Amino acid sequence: MPEEPEVVIVDKRHNNSLPWIEKYRPVKFDEIVGNEDTVARLSVFATQGNAPNIIIAGPPGVGKTTTIQCLARILLGDSYKEAVLELNASNERGIDVVRNKIKMFAQQKVTLPKGRHKIVILDEADSMTEGAQQALRRTMEIYSNTTRFALACNTSEKIIEPIQSRCAMLRFTKLSDSQVMAKLIEVSQLENLKYEEDGLEAIVFTAQGDMRQALNNLQSTAQGFGDITGPNVFKVCDEPHPMLLQDMLHHCAGNDIHKAYKILAKLWKLGYAPEDIIGNIFRVCKRLNIDEQMKLNFIREIGITHMKIVDGNNSLLQLTGLLARLCQVAEAN
Repeated sequence: MPEEPEVVIVDKRHNNSLPWIEKYRPVKFDEIVGNEDTVARLSVFATQGNAPNIIIAGPPGVGKTTTIQCLARILLGDSYKEAVLELNASNERGIDVVRNKIKMFAQQKVTLPKGRHKIVILDEADSMTEGAQQALRRTMEIYSNTTRFALACNTSEKIIEPIQSRCAMLRFTKLSDSQVMAKLIEVSQLENLKYEEDGLEAIVFTAQGDMRQALNNLQSTAQGFGDITGPNVFKVCDEPHPMLLQDMLHHCAGNDIHKAYKILAKLWKLGYAPEDIIGNIFRVCKRLNIDEQMKLNFIREIGITHMKIVDGNNSLLQLTGLLARLCQVAEAN
């Protein structure tokens, strides 16, 4: 077994000038929320020492970069600063970065514990140009004795096949509402915030499984209004209110297009984008307490309208047509 380096952990929780996403960023595997099976696989890599090149793919705000940083801290201990190169590929994604920065780092000599390697962390790796990825592939091959590569991306399909075949692929999924809620309660108690259940539920609704978004919304609400309540959260996040959309869908389920349209017209006058309105209609519809067959038909109609809006047909007429079709579905039921 290779010698375990001492893990150096800097406690940021006493630093009140940091944004909460940094202040409460996990530094150990057991602090990471969600994706337990994938994190467990990485902890095996960490204990054995000889980690492969890895790609972590998943939606934003689920802990991809944080997990890689935790792995690097456990593997490298005191040597973390000089033995880790962290690049955000969405800014630095050209072939020159691979030829200069990454290659120079891979060539540097660093004294590490036996069996450990330098680590290059590439965030947003799916933003790299194809030329840069081809150059990276060759660099991974040449310096495999001294350097390991850890890539974080939203969609692994944009990573070229030769790089995918050289890496262990790990997939992260969105966090569940209960996991996000548990973290929000923990942070609220640590920050001595006054919060109501509907306020935290509103943050969970707006975050959609994105922990970074949830903590940002919590901090924004706390600093803007003090108390975490539902109305305060929606003032900060400025999304179409789910209760309004719920009432609108209930009117459609009752085949009352006039009342439903009044709510839609109100949201339109408030200036909400059609994409935001249709997205929230779908999320509210999933939780709606109506006949199951009617709900499935509603979701089908909402999906068709969402597709049209994404294609550019994003007018009030399109959304009004949706309400009319939902009323037809209700009448048929």
